[in-house]
Amino acid sequence: QVNDAESTVAVAFTPTIPHCSMATLIGLSIKVKLIRSLPERFKVDVHITPGTHVSEHAVNKQLADKERVAAALENSHLLEVVNQCLSARS
Repeated sequence: QVNDAESTVAVAFTPTIPHCSMATLIGLSIKVKLIRSLPERFKVDVHITPGTHVSEHAVNKQLADKERVAAALENSHLLEVVNQCLSARS
């Protein structure tokens, strides 16, 4: 959901299964793609669709925390994994 007037973008995603171990990585990848693609004025909110994951609250808390996201992206290995998730496949 995009609100141009308030410069916000909200994305709810549904993991493949309720115990998906990749939910945080998926959310982080979506967030990074949007941050890279949108003008800086936009605030990006990525969260799990309510009721679709057992650790929904914990994952949403991580994705909403700017410092945790920044720290994750400073980790070269994790950044490489995110970039692989976002790369175009041929």
